[in-house]
Amino acid sequence: MQHLFEESAVRNLLLTLCYDGKCFHGWQIQQNAFTVQEALQTALGKIIGDGFDVKGCSRTDSGVHANMYCVSLKTAHPIPCERLKAALNRWLPLSVAVLDCTQVDADFHARYSCKSKEYIYKIWNSQVRNPFLEGYALHYRYPLNVQQLNRAAQAYVGLHDFTSFCTLDNREQGDMRRNVMLFSVTREGDMVIMRVEADGFLYNMVRIMVGTLLRVAQGKIPPDGIPAIIEKRDRKYAGPTAQACGLYLNKVRY
Repeated sequence: MQHLFEESAVRNLLLTLCYDGKCFHGWQIQQNAFTVQEALQTALGKIIGDGFDVKGCSRTDSGVHANMYCVSLKTAHPIPCERLKAALNRWLPLSVAVLDCTQVDADFHARYSCKSKEYIYKIWNSQVRNPFLEGYALHYRYPLNVQQLNRAAQAYVGLHDFTSFCTLDNREQGDMRRNVMLFSVTREGDMVIMRVEADGFLYNMVRIMVGTLLRVAQGKIPPDGIPAIIEKRDRKYAGPTAQACGLYLNKVRY
């Protein structure tokens, strides 16, 4: 691969994907689990050989879905973008699709060039489970007051230290502040959708935000209690981590 990257013909391509996370153990390559990155790199190997480098926009976890996922691909292979898109859609598993492929500037990076990301979390709020949503939305059978939860969620908006809303491991170091630009809770029939946009997210941050709001719905955390949890900077004060099945990376903005 090294000799290819020394040539002047190296291109930087932006691939836009969508995928069903139920089929994968997240994005990033793992030794003993099938991931989206492995599926993509296997397909690329069949099409352009091994002279490429891929960088993903986010480390989505096992079971998390993506309506929009961006990858920067560096390769010296001359295949046109439209042909690469078509070939990838032939070789990738049916649970992954390439929506677009375009050439971008050499310094573009799928992760570090990102200005904001938007996640949505889907909750099927009905006493009766929906078998067609198994693995694609959290089934929550108890009443949810969407207006109350939306008001409570506004405490997330702004630049805060979100240590209380992060599962700490060796991937999280340094500045724990993130700027949340939007958090909304809406209802469409029995489907409740929580939507959050920020300049970045900590590990499990969205799922802990959702779990905390569900604790508000249960009366275990007061509706005005989220600012105090943020100030504590301690994971034990926030709610549980909501299941991965309801989470979707929805938009990536550059």
